[in-house]
Amino acid sequence: MANASEFLWYIPNQVEGGHRGDASDANSWSLATLSQHAEALEQHGWDGALIGTGWGRPDTFTVAAALTARTTTFEPLIAIRPGYWRPANFASAAATLDELSGGRVRINIVSGQDNLAAYGDSEGDQAHRYARTKEFMRLVRRLWTQEDVTFDGAHFQVKGSTVVPRITRRGARLHPRLYFGGASEAAERVAATDADVQLFWGEPLDGVGDRIARLKRLSRDLDRDLPSLEFGLRITTLVRDTTEQAWADAEAKVDAMAAQHGQLDQHRRSPAVGQQRLLDLHTRGEVLDDNLYTAPGRYGGGGAGTTWLVGSAADVANSLRKYRELGITHFVLSDTPYLSEIRRQGDQLLPLLRDAPAALAEHRHAPERVA
Repeated sequence: MANASEFLWYIPNQVEGGHRGDASDANSWSLATLSQHAEALEQHGWDGALIGTGWGRPDTFTVAAALTARTTTFEPLIAIRPGYWRPANFASAAATLDELSGGRVRINIVSGQDNLAAYGDSEGDQAHRYARTKEFMRLVRRLWTQEDVTFDGAHFQVKGSTVVPRITRRGARLHPRLYFGGASEAAERVAATDADVQLFWGEPLDGVGDRIARLKRLSRDLDRDLPSLEFGLRITTLVRDTTEQAWADAEAKVDAMAAQHGQLDQHRRSPAVGQQRLLDLHTRGEVLDDNLYTAPGRYGGGGAGTTWLVGSAADVANSLRKYRELGITHFVLSDTPYLSEIRRQGDQLLPLLRDAPAALAEHRHAPERVA
């Protein structure tokens, strides 16, 4: 691949523990606990971690700033919402943290549903939401790369704005990367022109391949004026020492989810196009491709927890390499318990993925799951 792959994890900044089966700890979001996760990521080969956002959580940007101060190489992928931040305030905050951390900031722009009324936002319909997101991304990038910026948009306006401190150019990196998700037509048009990295949920290979091809066409048709769009995968990876143990543990987890939640009403439609695509996958089969497990979505799995890649480290590495062959270069992985899986997957999975392509050839024919 032209671009080296990058591997990030997920740090749950939740007031209450127990997220997706994680250990339930009264101190789950203390600085000591969260720092343990970030420090373990550094020690076990990860580039950084996604830190999610939403009203009712500890503030994501504050958590990210605290963790960069406690680490040396950890790169936070900070999820933020355009309606929660004004572009100039955000551009200044991110530039400040980027300088203080030596260029370690990554940003994930989120346009999905949230408790808007709680913080006084009104995002309107889908067309309004994505038009505003596009404007936000375009203006933030200008504020990071230009001085004395004047912008008079439908959603945001600034006059003579110069963000201080200025972001230091680091090789080809002009500013923090802007990651973006969304599967609707409106979302894909924004990604094609204004994102640096498009993140996909854990869809089968054919679906991801089709979306990459479509986004590349859109980038050409819409006259993208940025470097080529890059692609990422956000997915749960359940890794065990053997294929058989991984599937036994995966099925036990799903059984526990079913006992707790019961089967979801499949007629209840999700407002998010990408989430609904995942929920519908179980109609194609319980296991797709080699080891993409769709059953979690039937019993309460959401987002990255809707589908899981299941198997030994070799099994999961083979599957992730197939996504890489499609053009995926950014991987955001996770499983619970988060802290112990940082160590397990960092030690067992990442070495297989960071090696040269030939190093995985011997793992190509990993044992298939026995029905």
